Amino acid sequence: MSASEMIPADSGTLEAGAIETMHAESFEDFELHALLERGVREAGFTRPWPIQAQTIPAALEGADVLGLAQTGTGKTAAFALPLLDQLLDEDAPGPRALVLAPTRELATQIDAEIRVLAKFTKLKTTLVFGGSSMHAQKAALRRRPEVIVACPGRLLDLMGQGAVRLDAVETLVLDEADHMFDMGFLPDIRRILAALPRDRQNLLFSATMPKEIRRLADEILYEPHVVELANQAPAETIEHVLHPVPEARKKDLLNHILSEDDCKTAIVFTRTKHRARRIAEQLGRAGHRAIGLQGNMSQGQRDRAMRGFRDRKFDVLVATDIAARGIDVSDVSHVINFDVPNTPEVYTHRIGRTGRSEQSGKAHTFVTGEDWGWVKATEKMIGASIPQEHVGDFTEVEPARAKKAPGGGGRGRPRSSNDGGGGRGRRGQQQRRRRGGNSRGSRPSASR
Repeated sequence: MSASEMIPADSGTLEAGAIETMHAESFEDFELHALLERGVREAGFTRPWPIQAQTIPAALEGADVLGLAQTGTGKTAAFALPLLDQLLDEDAPGPRALVLAPTRELATQIDAEIRVLAKFTKLKTTLVFGGSSMHAQKAALRRRPEVIVACPGRLLDLMGQGAVRLDAVETLVLDEADHMFDMGFLPDIRRILAALPRDRQNLLFSATMPKEIRRLADEILYEPHVVELANQAPAETIEHVLHPVPEARKKDLLNHILSEDDCKTAIVFTRTKHRARRIAEQLGRAGHRAIGLQGNMSQGQRDRAMRGFRDRKFDVLVATDIAARGIDVSDVSHVINFDVPNTPEVYTHRIGRTGRSEQSGKAHTFVTGEDWGWVKATEKMIGASIPQEHVGDFTEVEPARAKKAPGGGGRGRPRSSNDGGGGRGRRGQQQRRRRGGNSRGSRPSASR
């Protein structure tokens, strides 16, 4: 069955996976290589998260995997553990695994987690992205690492210079595939795919499934094991509200929320990079420890900003959606949408940066008179009204505008669906992979 056959034509959701998976109670249930089990313990992992429980067994058997899951749900370990486990089965020169990510920050986080999990092995990883020394990356690639974690643009540059060959890659991972499309990477990905062997395993993860990503999934995945954990509704741990507010009072309302006692750390989302920089500067002058993150910053500046936010040198990070992709900070108490997202789908992605790991979080969205169409579409997507909250005189709006607001001002929580997750196929099953000529029918089914 192709990926598109599993995806309803009128939605971005997927049907249940094709491979029955066990409900792992611990990482020991996966029967990973002993050296990886040491790495798992070193990382502090105990009970598998749903995306891990439902994808790792299929990936260990060599099956292609299509996973819908948002950032912060444990996706990295979900693909890193089976990838590393398979590499330990055979000693061969690399690169044997390629992980593609849309941003430098996400690539760096993936690389760091893989290094922790592989700590007790001899497997080598190399990180490849723009904005850093190409000379150093070439030197690392000459050591033939087993794993490359890369952003598409820099990888293509290195391929063009003959610094890396991908003809021995056994496993390809595409993480946050929808964000790669949003950032214009799809043509680059297709060029990279053309350099890979046809006989390989493919693991594709995405928070949403726009039609372009559906087509890509159908092209590269063969009888994939499908797991959908990308709930449209926000997590139950997130208290999220709308603030009807005139444009001229947004800054005052932002200062008020950031000054409340329960606001420990916050990510503030804006529509443009110029606004992100300006608001960060204004918050700094108002006494907040704020830093902006936007596309014009050098890699060193971006790294210092993120490190400062993680280390609590800064309490407020102001960013656009593009700049914030790949940010994975576990204890953000507040997300504030200074400007509403471009699409309803981005709403759950933004506010999902709080309320992680079963912690509580708050999300505030400022809506002006022209934003009620977005509100209606977002409430339709999540299947519930978003409560409205009026704070002092910050949120006074024209009565006619307020009457148009869907959702009324009730305090009910939006609906949220719950996340649902042996044997091991080894080298012989991995080598069953595709595919003579252009025919996909020549590739046998994955072991079940």
